[in-house]
Amino acid sequence: MLTPREAEDIFSRSGALLQGHFLLTSGRHSDRYMQCAQVLKHPDSTEVLARELAARFRDDRVDLVVGPAMGGIIVAYEVARQLGVPGIFCEREQGQMALRRGFRITPGQRVLVVEDVVTTGGSVREVMDVVRTAGAEVVGVGVLVDRSGGAVDFGVKTEAVLVMDIASWAPEECPLCAAGAAPPVKPGSRA
Repeated sequence: MLTPREAEDIFSRSGALLQGHFLLTSGRHSDRYMQCAQVLKHPDSTEVLARELAARFRDDRVDLVVGPAMGGIIVAYEVARQLGVPGIFCEREQGQMALRRGFRITPGQRVLVVEDVVTTGGSVREVMDVVRTAGAEVVGVGVLVDRSGGAVDFGVKTEAVLVMDIASWAPEECPLCAAGAAPPVKPGSRA
């Protein structure tokens, strides 16, 4: 099993953990940002992290792995490969998560939803809704990094390779803004 320290070392060595003033997808501000794309560009590191997630769900009879685009695409692929099942992704269509590209989820399938980083869990919940609307069962949620410190509850088995309690603030409560810092930057894929 990968220890939290070993996992954090993988993220640090790849340059995935950034320091600064950031605008998160949720609209909140933070002084640290986990840019998982920096670790996911390294296949060897991705394999190690995905193996850890897959191991935690190996006994849950997963039929399919689904992640949200963009962050969950590579994670879904590699966790699915580790579990020996198909991996697909949802993407936004007219502002809503949807299955495209001929992807299908069939009623009764046991689906593992995965993501690279969770802060509020919004994208994961949207994917869970897609899975349930298709008549399938969400057997769990697996994330590489839970930056909520474990506060997000999806109502199903949830596993994170790394749990970090990274502070975030509503824009009007941001101490960096109050101190006159440069405006926040949005380093994620929806910049």
